[in-house]
Amino acid sequence: MYSINSFDLMDGRSLSFLQHICSEYAPQHQIPASLYEKYGVKRGLRNADGTGVMAGITNIANVRGYYLQDGERVPAPGQLIYRGIDVCELIEGFLKEGRFGYEETAYLLLFGSLPSKEELSTFCGMLNHYRNLPPGFTEDMILKGPSRNLMNKLARSTLSLYSYDPDPDNNNLDVELFQAIQLIARFPVIVAHAYACKRHYFDNESLVLHRPQDGLSVAENFLCSIRPDKKFSQAEARLLDLCLVLHMDHGGGNNSAFACRVLSSSGTDIYSAIAAAVGSLKGPRHGGANKKVMEMFGHIERDVKDWSSDDEVAAYLEKILKKEAGDRSGLIYGMGHAIYTLSDPRAVMLKRFAREVAEERGFVEELELFERVEKLAPEVFHRVTGQNKVMCANVDLYSGLVYKMMGIPPELYTPLFAIARIVGWCAHRVEEVYNPSGRIIRPAYKAVCPMRDYVPLENR
Repeated sequence: MYSINSFDLMDGRSLSFLQHICSEYAPQHQIPASLYEKYGVKRGLRNADGTGVMAGITNIANVRGYYLQDGERVPAPGQLIYRGIDVCELIEGFLKEGRFGYEETAYLLLFGSLPSKEELSTFCGMLNHYRNLPPGFTEDMILKGPSRNLMNKLARSTLSLYSYDPDPDNNNLDVELFQAIQLIARFPVIVAHAYACKRHYFDNESLVLHRPQDGLSVAENFLCSIRPDKKFSQAEARLLDLCLVLHMDHGGGNNSAFACRVLSSSGTDIYSAIAAAVGSLKGPRHGGANKKVMEMFGHIERDVKDWSSDDEVAAYLEKILKKEAGDRSGLIYGMGHAIYTLSDPRAVMLKRFAREVAEERGFVEELELFERVEKLAPEVFHRVTGQNKVMCANVDLYSGLVYKMMGIPPELYTPLFAIARIVGWCAHRVEEVYNPSGRIIRPAYKAVCPMRDYVPLENR
């Protein structure tokens, strides 16, 4: 972990100055929690009952986890709906017909309807064609500025694509959709090249860059591109494809989609709006959550002697909640969700298809530990906190394990999320621009700083 001492400060006086400012900042500028209640501020844009503040209308996706009865939230099995189609039904459809689902789901979210065979073929052809990055892009924008964090590199690369667009500020519908298709096609390649760059410059590995291969799905191409030998199994590719479909969108209120819509409402270009969404997803409270899950399970697997013992696992979860174990945050990562109550359909689907790979790769014991935590966590949470919140496993509980079983390193977990979510972001971007409210998104903040007079410099 880096500290201020890691930076190149001018001298010891600079360090003392910063330490002094920091010591005074918190007590002088902290806002009392009581003021939020006093002024009716809905923190996190959430109502007191946990529901979200209504900030917009969308045709793209819907998330259901409860229903309201007499003003009370009643828990219900979770549903994720893309353009009116239950995502579980969508997945069952393309799996039954033996197809990968990323491409047709992307078409559905972006254009609003399921494609015909001809439309799907044309769309896949466009994605295939525009996978190639602009000439010199990898050398100039990725290799010359290596980053330890791939999301940082992805955000910077997204902004850089503005310079390669002959008409980047044109927001006509045909141009916007063309830009969106290019971004969707290029995100996996940017991530793969950024990963190769990171491995070379920071992990002392050989630099291996693979070009995208014609005729492969997004999932197949990505697995091929991050492995020096280009080898992958069909079971791996289909499981990764499933992950991408499940992560593709989660309604307009999720933090990154909302960030994209906020910027889009200002009239800015698509590259700026998508880069903001990438920055949002980078945060550990959003897209980085599955990494926190895997870190937590690293502690559990190390400290719990008998993974099959409910008592031992429950006792350790209690220590986590009491901030006596794990990262001392008091959080059981991968459990609970703002909307889902009885179940998260994404977690249900991932767990269902993960068992085949777990049996194939020797991860059954570890998968069963994850399932045991899922089973025990609500009971332990209620006992320790006294709260009666209905709690289920969310998608992050299993997505990290799925990636681990496929041999995908942790630094790629959140970028893979972005490779999926770029579709949802682009769909929300287009919807915001072409169904305008006529107003820039600008909520209110209550200013509580008291008025004071200006003091001349010599009198301070």
